[in-house]
Amino acid sequence: MTDQGDLAAALRRAGVSGVDGSALARAMYSSDASLYRVPPQVVVTPREAGELPAALAVCREFGVPLTMRGGGTSIAGNSVGPGVVADVSRHLNRVLEVDPEAGTALVEPGIVQARLHEIAGAHGLRFGPDPSTRTRATLGGMIGNNACGSRALGYGRTSDNVLGLDVVTGTGERLRLGDVPGDAAPDALGSPLLERLRGVAAEHLALIRTEFGRFGRQVSAYSLEHLLPERRFDVARALVGSEGTLALTLAARLRMVREPEHRLLVVLGYGSMAEAADAVPALLPHGPVACEGLDSRITSVVAERRGPGAVPELPKGSGWLLVELAGPDAGALAATAARVVADSACTGSMLVDDMALADALWRIREDGSGLVARTPDGEQAHAGWEDAAVPPERLGVYLREFEALLGEHGLTGVPYGHFGDGCVHVRIDFPFGRAGGTRVFRDFLQDAAALAARHGGTMSGEHGDGRARGELLPHMYSDEALALCADVKDLFDPDGVLNPGIIVRPAPVDADLRAARVPRATRRELPLGLAYRDDRGDLSRAVHRCTGIGKCRADNTGAGGVMCPSFVATREEKDSTRGRARVLQEVVSGKLGPDGWRSEALHDVLDLCLSCKGCASDCPTGIDMASYKAEALHQKYRRKVRPRAHYALGWLPRWTRLAARAPRRSVRRTPRCRSRACVRWSRGPPGSTGAGRCRSSRR
Repeated sequence: MTDQGDLAAALRRAGVSGVDGSALARAMYSSDASLYRVPPQVVVTPREAGELPAALAVCREFGVPLTMRGGGTSIAGNSVGPGVVADVSRHLNRVLEVDPEAGTALVEPGIVQARLHEIAGAHGLRFGPDPSTRTRATLGGMIGNNACGSRALGYGRTSDNVLGLDVVTGTGERLRLGDVPGDAAPDALGSPLLERLRGVAAEHLALIRTEFGRFGRQVSAYSLEHLLPERRFDVARALVGSEGTLALTLAARLRMVREPEHRLLVVLGYGSMAEAADAVPALLPHGPVACEGLDSRITSVVAERRGPGAVPELPKGSGWLLVELAGPDAGALAATAARVVADSACTGSMLVDDMALADALWRIREDGSGLVARTPDGEQAHAGWEDAAVPPERLGVYLREFEALLGEHGLTGVPYGHFGDGCVHVRIDFPFGRAGGTRVFRDFLQDAAALAARHGGTMSGEHGDGRARGELLPHMYSDEALALCADVKDLFDPDGVLNPGIIVRPAPVDADLRAARVPRATRRELPLGLAYRDDRGDLSRAVHRCTGIGKCRADNTGAGGVMCPSFVATREEKDSTRGRARVLQEVVSGKLGPDGWRSEALHDVLDLCLSCKGCASDCPTGIDMASYKAEALHQKYRRKVRPRAHYALGWLPRWTRLAARAPRRSVRRTPRCRSRACVRWSRGPPGSTGAGRCRSSRR
């Protein structure tokens, strides 16, 4: 195994910035928003795009994997790796150019989508696909996963909006593909690698046409359909969704769209979510920008956690479709909305043109992955099977069979998602905490994959395969198709350095599970200072509430949020609620050693926590870092002498009770000079706001 110190030293000599092999960095970057934990050897935060090829060269020399990471919100375990993790969100986050006339933007991979919208919005532009994590998801991560979001129905996937990429392949070759600045010829003509790729695609035209790109949300594996002659051999778009396994993105040219002048939200009610799904095909001809599905299980969670006022009044039913229409003419939108309602077969409907009300409804949908992280019974729900998709005309049947499959395995979940695209999100209460729980997880995934494939669907509809679904790809692809993906991988990355174990030659779905075998941390196992009643007295359950979706990394100040003020100030992962939760998870799991409560890593990550409880109100999963920090301090100083400041503040109630018994003795009085002049002066000169100093030597 490569020596960590030698690897870090080589990276520094190569000019790579932010090289960090500390226990703190390894703990924070060991997980993303998935179920998986893979601690890296070293984390780097490059300041210039040119440092990425340098880091790749070092990794190739040492035979160490390199994994690119943006906001770390990947659901499938795409952004964790055992070698070097490169976090591009810290510095490579500039918008290099916005061209209002052409409607394009040139960006670095670490730019957060919401920040891009803020800059391009001055020209009336935005990026079309909008995942629910857009306030912290980076464009590099969206390109890696081929992200979609709610409005992909109207604007397409990320791959449909990428015009060019500046990349470095696993061989170290720099390719400027499509509309990106540089000295290379258009589409890197003359590149031996691309000529070989063209030959491989030409040999398998029939295979590519029949198995790849069959419907809009087929994101699993590689998007080889873009290599077809009728698609003009578009290598840039073929690389979108490759999850960092083929090349590193240095810059991207994006197609931007104009903000519509008017939006109108139509809310349709149904007896169940499956009935809502049945109605979707009839609504699509009306051209909605978004068509989202949710049911009463999510709204009940919102009402319970945030109060009944957080859920606006909805049409009659227990399942709903949120259908958004957009365009330049408000009257035309109203007419279209009337036709949508007429064709919907709904039990009730409402039209929402109040943007504040519409935002409240979208907020329920966008916080879904966090809101359903706990079942109604209080069990933790997981993202192991999170975003399968089927053709929309099959969605209603698929949902009914999927709910039955959950029951057969003794599991529960709350489906919701992008129904207009046939994409279903769900969190499931896999029983990792009991013996045989991992086997239940594995068996269910195999059966769920077979079910999706039977309906002509895909394992992943927008989050990529990652570690969660790579092993399941044989359910939907033939051996020949998977062999073709392996050939493409070997062309771009013959040494297998770029994010190995993903898509091609995948790791088992039940390897490296973070959620499995997590020890309990109750009063029986650890003398806790707090009760954790909402987590059944288990501190481990409490800190594992964090699913990694990273809402704490968003600048929420414009939206009225308060989480997390220290991250907003520093922009460092260690000062986010998620970063702190990750280190606490390592502590309670024993990964930071037997004395983890007194570790430097835990001290560093909690240092700037203000105990403001912003996370307790803003975090969809209910993290309460103020309580966890109090517990950490309790465990650190248990049976030890504390700093003086702890006693001064901790005993403040005792001091006030004592002061109340002898108030005159408790107030310090400042002697004054007896002269009248001094008394007048002590009140301050005319126009002053406070007392002045005594003129005499006496006070």
